[in-house]
Amino acid sequence: MSSFSIATGPNAEIIDVMYRTWLDNPDAVDPTWRAFFQGFSLGSNSGSPSDAATRDSSASVIVDSLKQSHVHYLIAAYRSLGHYQSHIDPLSEKPAPYSKLQLSEFNLSEADLNTSFDIGTYLGGGQMKLKDIVASLEQTYCGHVGVEYTHIQDQDCRKWLQDRIESTKLKPTFNPAQKLRILRHVHKAELFEKFLHTKYVGQKRFSLEGGETVIAAIDSIIDHCPQAGVEEIVMGMAHRGRLNVLCSILRKSFDALFEQFSENYIPDSVAGDGDVKYHLGYESVITTPSGGKVEVRLAANPSHLEIVNPVVEGKARARQRIRGDLDERRRVMPLLVHGDAALAGQGIGAETLNFSQLPGYRTGGTVHVVINNQIGFTTDPKDSRSSRYCTDVAKMIEAPIFHVNGDDPEAVCMIAQLAVDFRVRWKRDVFIDMICYRRHGHNETDEPSFTQPLLYKKINAHPLISTSYTNLLTAENSLTLEQAEAIKAEYSSSLEENLAKAKAREASKAAKRAKPGDAYKGSTAVFQPTYNHNPVSTGVSIDTITRIATGLAKLPENFKINPKVKRIVDARVEAGKPGGLADWGFGEALAFGSLLIEGTPVRLSGQDCERGTFSHRHAVYSDSETGIKYTPLKNLDSNQAKFCVYNSLLSEAAVLGFDYGYSLDYPEMLTIWEAQFGDFANGAQVVIDQFIVSGESKWQRTSGIVLLLPHGYEGQGPEHSSARLERFLQSCAEDNIQVANLTTPAQYFHILRRQVKRDFKKPLVIMSPKSLLRHPSAQSKIEEFVSGSFQEILDDPIHSAKPTAVKRVVLCSGKVYYDLVDYRTKNNISDTAVVRIEQLYPLKSDRLAEIAKQYKGARIVWAQEESQNMGAWSWISPQLQTLFGSAPVYAGRDASSSPAVGILALHRIELENLLKDAFNL
Repeated sequence: MSSFSIATGPNAEIIDVMYRTWLDNPDAVDPTWRAFFQGFSLGSNSGSPSDAATRDSSASVIVDSLKQSHVHYLIAAYRSLGHYQSHIDPLSEKPAPYSKLQLSEFNLSEADLNTSFDIGTYLGGGQMKLKDIVASLEQTYCGHVGVEYTHIQDQDCRKWLQDRIESTKLKPTFNPAQKLRILRHVHKAELFEKFLHTKYVGQKRFSLEGGETVIAAIDSIIDHCPQAGVEEIVMGMAHRGRLNVLCSILRKSFDALFEQFSENYIPDSVAGDGDVKYHLGYESVITTPSGGKVEVRLAANPSHLEIVNPVVEGKARARQRIRGDLDERRRVMPLLVHGDAALAGQGIGAETLNFSQLPGYRTGGTVHVVINNQIGFTTDPKDSRSSRYCTDVAKMIEAPIFHVNGDDPEAVCMIAQLAVDFRVRWKRDVFIDMICYRRHGHNETDEPSFTQPLLYKKINAHPLISTSYTNLLTAENSLTLEQAEAIKAEYSSSLEENLAKAKAREASKAAKRAKPGDAYKGSTAVFQPTYNHNPVSTGVSIDTITRIATGLAKLPENFKINPKVKRIVDARVEAGKPGGLADWGFGEALAFGSLLIEGTPVRLSGQDCERGTFSHRHAVYSDSETGIKYTPLKNLDSNQAKFCVYNSLLSEAAVLGFDYGYSLDYPEMLTIWEAQFGDFANGAQVVIDQFIVSGESKWQRTSGIVLLLPHGYEGQGPEHSSARLERFLQSCAEDNIQVANLTTPAQYFHILRRQVKRDFKKPLVIMSPKSLLRHPSAQSKIEEFVSGSFQEILDDPIHSAKPTAVKRVVLCSGKVYYDLVDYRTKNNISDTAVVRIEQLYPLKSDRLAEIAKQYKGARIVWAQEESQNMGAWSWISPQLQTLFGSAPVYAGRDASSSPAVGILALHRIELENLLKDAFNL
């Protein structure tokens, strides 16, 4: 071995760093370094190894040690960078050797290939020739699977993965029966797509062709679940390949699907507008080859691709509660199937990933499968993301990522099972990035060669996955060509038979429509009674109120509560006594507490909702000295239901989607999402539009979720005034949601309790208050919580007894009521009644008609604090004209592009003008 100087540049630095580390802790360095430094210390009484490195007599020893250390660096580099050299793209040849993995990068050469080196932690340690080390690393890290896991900071987790990867060399070990099952699923997926392509020419189905291996992968995941302890999968995916999943995995009957392709198909008993077939949900119990059973629930979703992600997470957490899986969160596993462009491009993906380890939202890890078509509609990856991989966003939560060649079904299925094991062991997310292609355009009417001519020349010339895999299996004698042809013939025959069934059923007069029980067999549809305004008894006893108030004030021993919070708590104890007055926060606590005692669990989540944005709730106390948390509503009674309150991540879309999903699968719980300010609901508009207001009509999926949206004009500017009441009202139809703008704590108490006491579920949107939280007039007598029920419309308490004296009726909703009454009092106006519409939709028209009759002949005014083109005016004006017999007059701010002015003085001028208009028009 020739000598050379190594005491310059980075080499000297490496030696010195390693030497200092060895001096501090000999066990902290590799055994080879340890031996070298021990030898150096015996032979030298001064200096450091890097000083000694300049001495010719020591050069060969140091060179040997450096080469050894560089072998360790080489192994580490393959672990970290091997994916750059992996053959993961089925449309391309294996990549050229990656420059950072060449021997020269590590001061090694071909002359060292037959030299044996210590391999450290690789393969359990020992000695190997360099050529064998490189060959083993190439096989493990540069085959059809490229792995990214070295970004994981948890050493135990990273070591577990490393051992699984390196001990198996990521080489599949399926037996012939398992290989045949994989081939069957690939054939099934391919033949299904081909059949639809030829029988329903030009109809959209968002073909899976090019990515059929994902069917085998999902089957492998399900097959592996029983031995991993997973009993249920909650699944979400967009439309690409969804029909294939429905039939090939979830066992939806082919003939039922074929019937849906008919242009004359109209299912019976659809309570709403329905949706296209590739958006519908489905449920199925699947028996695995081992005899285990796995329940799979595919969530309904819109075309907004990744927006279903948080919904699935919420559903999964609810299902974990139902199955008693709150500790391990093993039995119920979320499975999300993504598209490459959507995962990289849509922020909801990152927001949902942020749930991973959060106490109020974690689900024990999610298995993510990316159908990576290497294109988004017509957009190339270079134009759709700034990162190398579409999965780079997963690194934010240190999730391992497996990039797999979609033309290697065995590799994909092997990684699918490894992913389940990882998720169960570490309760963390894991990603399978299956690189494939899209054989047709974005949909079946699209021509992809317009925009990607070179790519589609490759795709058109590329063999089917089943062909390549069949050739492989026959070559290794796992299968005969006759067996392969028999599989194809079996599935082709089955498809033809089911098509004939569908056509016969369509043609038959006796069964021209599917029976209600059959049409939705396996679907997630839930049919419920129609909406009604029947009063529901929601009062509670004074003993219950006292018990709750006392419980709110009861603290753990030696707990140091903040003095200001203590004053609030003590005031609530007094307010809970007969004759007391309850403010908004106490009214809410009484609603929550009474439901909990009665056995109804409550979940409240949102930004800063433990304390409340406006410091009104204080659901969680913090010890002033220790910071220890205490939640009094969890400790009212030993037999009470569960109370969950969580400060959420700073997201609207993901958190609302999560809570909506939770409400779907655990309807017994009162589930509430609170926006920090009502206008922040803008950030969740897709969830509101695509799920909350339309989910029942599209998918017959019912939700009782409550949205608390702080709303009110107090001069805080355009971003902290309006919860956009008009947008919710514009979405109201078919009794789909409830929209309320309340004025008293008792009304809030009763509407929350009513939400869980009726025999039907509807989302409830509340324009919750800000300034009214402490308004002296916005308090309710404690007796109002004991008796009565929620009142959709509140007549004027003064003039309802003497309606003939009323010349003007001002109708309003929400906080402006107190401004109107205050103005009326200060100006001694005695001929004007102020009527509150507490629930704007569904509007209780018969009660409003009674009021119209009562004040017959009076002038009708609608007053609101929102601008004329906002708020309720446009929505309610024609209804008031019908009920009162004359067009109402508008009193409020002029139309504007912004919800509110940004200057307090202007706000006050506008308020004064609208009050004058209300009483003088």
